Amino acid sequence: MFKALLICTIVGLAVAFPNVEVIKDSKDVRADGFDAYLETDDGTSETRSGDVHGNIQGTISWVSPEGEHIDIKYVADEHGYQPSGALLPTPPPVPEAIVKALAYLAAHPSKDSH
Repeated sequence: MFKALLICTIVGLAVAFPNVEVIKDSKDVRADGFDAYLETDDGTSETRSGDVHGNIQGTISWVSPEGEHIDIKYVADEHGYQPSGALLPTPPPVPEAIVKALAYLAAHPSKDSH
């Protein structure tokens, strides 16, 4: 599923920006995995590698319309798709009252639990 999504994303980018020229496009497919690199003249690049088990890791970067350089790193393995980057939203911190309540519950387990 992830591979299909990744291919659709790349094709979508290619269709959305038809005046972009590819500077470098390399693929090395081996029996034990693959390595691929794509770079375009607008500053977009993608690096990815995969192994024989279907695990993929890579980086996608581009320049936003505001001129900000965006980097997204990802791993896709038996634990699912795991992106990371400054652009991605993060959850808010856990309120101090909740942290204290969880610590109390951990220190005082229920007498009913076995």
